[in-house]
Amino acid sequence: MNQVTRLRFCLDAALFVFALLGLSSGAIAAPAQLISFPGKDVTLQGWLYLPDGPGPHPAVVALHGCGGIVDKSGKPGARPEDWGHRLTSLGFIVLFPDSFTSRKLGPQCRTAERDARPSHERTDDANAALAYLAGRPDVKASAITLMGWSNGGTTVLYGVEPRHKPAGTVDFAKAVAFYPGCHAPLAGHWQTRLPLMILIGGADDWTAAEPCRQLTDAATAQHEAVDLTVYPGAYHEFDDPNQPVHELNGLAFTADNSGHAHAGTNPAARADAIQRVPAYLAR
Repeated sequence: MNQVTRLRFCLDAALFVFALLGLSSGAIAAPAQLISFPGKDVTLQGWLYLPDGPGPHPAVVALHGCGGIVDKSGKPGARPEDWGHRLTSLGFIVLFPDSFTSRKLGPQCRTAERDARPSHERTDDANAALAYLAGRPDVKASAITLMGWSNGGTTVLYGVEPRHKPAGTVDFAKAVAFYPGCHAPLAGHWQTRLPLMILIGGADDWTAAEPCRQLTDAATAQHEAVDLTVYPGAYHEFDDPNQPVHELNGLAFTADNSGHAHAGTNPAARADAIQRVPAYLAR
């Protein structure tokens, strides 16, 4: 590598890292917009993050976890804010449909009988968000990714199944699931119609990694494109910006059915995901 090539490589790498860091670069990120759009059984609310420029831009339908998207202030919490602004800094439009507030529901982590299920209502919400984004002139309809965290990640697993393919000509291009519950989809002879990335902590005691390994092995045997990353020692919500590891109690569903699980930031896993996910979306 000559000096000019080396300099160009270093400059490109610096710009890529600068973009990945997003909010820490000193740029002022535009706040998310609260919007409404039609769902299958309800008018959906959603939080829309927009990048600079007229587009058309690639886009992400982002699905919140069982705690919902909004915090006590009624605004998106730290993790959706972090990913929303991080992805818009890379040129993506990001839409978080709010499956809970739209149905006048609060957090569902301690609720066993849920009115917004990953296998039904939330999958419908994801397809409604896809249709809304595909109809916007600033969205590149052929480059919309489905992404979700925890309960939203489980929704991703159902959403990529052939039986949930949306009506019409527009479909998701690929999908990403953070720490989904893989046990129930695995028991249902699961298949995917889309390339899928799964990221989960090896120490996750809320949604265990082993069923996701089995799900990935079964998909690979069927020549389906599933990319699994397991982070050793990481718990649930490892990608949160700044959440000390803590124990939660009274949860409706955990890996050992005890109702007890841990969640919190794992800096190494978070740093890898911050690089791995945008690289996957850019393929």
